[in-house]
Formats: sequence, structure tokens, C-alpha cells
Amino acid sequence: MQTNINLNIAMTYILIFNSVHRVMKAEKTLKLSQINFKTIPVPRKLSSDCGLAIKIVDTELEKIFLALKADPAEEIYLQEDDDSYRRVN
Repeated sequence: MQTNINLNIAMTYILIFNSVHRVMKAEKTLKLSQINFKTIPVPRKLSSDCGLAIKIVDTELEKIFLALKADPAEEIYLQEDDDSYRRVN
């Protein structure tokens, strides 16, 4: 994994999956890992085969990767201050 951000800084991330089933599986995994999240429609600036995404705020990216190691998101985006998105995986 290559990224230009500090993995230990908490920010807002949008996780994209390729199916509703995978979103539901990730929800269960994140709950068991005690990671707070919100299921949201995929932002218009991002595209996905699935209409749902997971938004995670104030959790380090490394913790998200570890929780979803067995079934990772296809794409993870960092939500920037100007409401743009930067892919981090």
C-alpha cells in the first residue's frame, strides 16, 4: 500500500464496495471492531456499481485497513476540506 498521508491522523474516509452484500458485511465487521461509521449513498463525485458507501470519521486509516483485512473495500477515499476526494488505496 502506498499513500502520501499519515496513517495515524484521524480524518474522514469514504469506503466503496462493489455490492450491497459487501457493504453489509463490512458494516458487521466494523461494528465488531467498534469502529463508528455511517452508511451513505455514494457521493456523486465518486462512482460505484453499488449505490451505497461507508463513511468513517475520526478513525485512523490503519485501523480501518486492519478491521477489513479479510474483505477490504475496493476503493477508499479521503474527503478533503474542499469537499473533493483523494483515493488512498
